[in-house]
Amino acid sequence: MFRRLLIANRGEIALRIMRACRELGIETVAVYSEADRDLLHLRYADETVCIGPAASSGSYLNVPALIAAAEIADVEAIHPGYGFLSENAHFVEVCQSCNIKFVGPPPAVIAAVGDKVRAKEIARQAGVADVPGSDGPVRSEQEALQVARAIGFPVLIKAAAGGGGRGMRVAHNDVSLINGFHAAQAEAETAFKDGTVYIEKLLDRPRHVEVQILGDQHGNIVHLGERDCSLQRRHQKLVEESPCPILTPEQRAQIGEAAVRLAHAAGYESAGTVEFLLDRDGNFYFIEVNSRIQVEHPVTEEVTGFDLIQEMIRIAAGERLSFTQQDVVQRGHAIEFRINAEDPDHAFKPSPGLIETLIPPAGPGVRWDSHAYQGYRVPPHYDSMVAKLVVHRPTRRQALATARRALDELVIEGIRTTTPLFRRVLEHSDFINGEVDTGFVDRFFGQK
Repeated sequence: MFRRLLIANRGEIALRIMRACRELGIETVAVYSEADRDLLHLRYADETVCIGPAASSGSYLNVPALIAAAEIADVEAIHPGYGFLSENAHFVEVCQSCNIKFVGPPPAVIAAVGDKVRAKEIARQAGVADVPGSDGPVRSEQEALQVARAIGFPVLIKAAAGGGGRGMRVAHNDVSLINGFHAAQAEAETAFKDGTVYIEKLLDRPRHVEVQILGDQHGNIVHLGERDCSLQRRHQKLVEESPCPILTPEQRAQIGEAAVRLAHAAGYESAGTVEFLLDRDGNFYFIEVNSRIQVEHPVTEEVTGFDLIQEMIRIAAGERLSFTQQDVVQRGHAIEFRINAEDPDHAFKPSPGLIETLIPPAGPGVRWDSHAYQGYRVPPHYDSMVAKLVVHRPTRRQALATARRALDELVIEGIRTTTPLFRRVLEHSDFINGEVDTGFVDRFFGQK
């Protein structure tokens, strides 16, 4: 096991990794930008290093600064968390060249599954169905028109690199296809330095269902069940739950087995997520692989009992998985709410600023993952998430009741948050009955 590890991230995920390390007896080194001197996890780190200015390009995305911090602090490993450099194959290569273990997949795997076109090819080789669309990158307007007319409108134009809804456009006819094709290329080039796009059929009101996987360096791969991430706003997830409320046991087994087959085909190691769209007839289609820990990993931890961050660290240290697929059992129902510093009543306008009052919820079945505290000033430079509220109860009905109670207990004053939206969602009959899709929030709450 490692003696010392650097956490190349900030916020709640940095604190989450630190907690996992402490339980494993690993010393931690925390890095921070000049805007993050008051982050909570800095108080608990064995060593802290300032790596640059507020702008992430000069700090959390600054590879030389991170490597210099790692070498000065004499660490053996780096955990990237999610976002920032967590899926950057070049960063992994630099870590390897400096004899520092990267807690995540090897660079070749990150590069392969990070390219959505290549990932779709791997899925097909593994016999996993993907959404109908182009066979590879689409390079011209004419090629885009041919593909769209062949599979039928509406279609999605998507960036081959990156994610989070960037480089993505919906087209319903020839004119919007051409406009969307160029807009997606430009946005993808700006966001990911890669303007490559491809085209997929736009499914009618699908659900977004993803499968958590873990693979060690000895060829062992398991899945830990699925998460339903259908509550999104403009392709950004807001609420996640496990298990998916509508999957049958047969479908659950099939989608889990498909994820493991694809992971084997990719030679996958560490934690990752295989993402699917589930259509209204119960068919599932592969869309992408996220080669990192996910924001929503706590719901899987709650229903399986496994600590995913600790498993990632053990895998990076060369240990074999300590359990088999037969040991993975989903117990109860978990739901996660992303508490973002945004105003849902005014087009989700960012709301950075001073948290004047913070009273987090507690009690049976409640988990609060957050770096925020009373007196903390939410900076405007980074992602707006300030906390994750997770509930876990024996049944979904009980989990919904606990979620309502927990959200009512939560008090955050000084900034706006997404909490009022979640209270409204929990009263909507479609959500209560588990009858949602990826357009649910935008249809019913997007104009607020």
